[in-house]
Amino acid sequence: MELLLYPNPILRKRALPVAAEDDELRDRVREMFQIMYRERGVGLAAPQVGWSVRLFVANTKGEPDPESERVYVNPEISLREGEVCEEEGCLSIPGVRGKVTRSERIILRAKDLAGNAVEEDASGLTARVLQHEFDHLDGILFLTRLSASDRMLAGKVLKKLERDYKNSLRAER
Repeated sequence: MELLLYPNPILRKRALPVAAEDDELRDRVREMFQIMYRERGVGLAAPQVGWSVRLFVANTKGEPDPESERVYVNPEISLREGEVCEEEGCLSIPGVRGKVTRSERIILRAKDLAGNAVEEDASGLTARVLQHEFDHLDGILFLTRLSASDRMLAGKVLKKLERDYKNSLRAER
């Protein structure tokens, strides 16, 4: 597993539901946490590592702590309240940051790795992370939520990422 970077097309694809909670799933989730910590993130969606399923991991502490690690399998957001605009970035789009308006509070329902139903009533940073990662499952990148001025500021970095991606495809041939 490796972190995929913009503009890899997997990042724009709607992910499929997770079919089973098994040892392979648990192994992949462990690897996702390792990648997330290595990249200094607080959340990571399965499509970001080339695995197009509806699953993401999060730990808003941003450092290994099993008590703070959360896994969300086949999540759904059942409530969105309020609005707040804060700066975001994305591990798959390094070097780009910008203000994104998100719901201030959400209720997210999902299953954990054991198949148990979980419900999270989240606000603040946790709500922002959960919404950001949830977007990845629908193929939505935070770029689409940036203001026009923030998108313009990101232009050079995005062009470089696009060139690097094309060059990596050529190198694979």
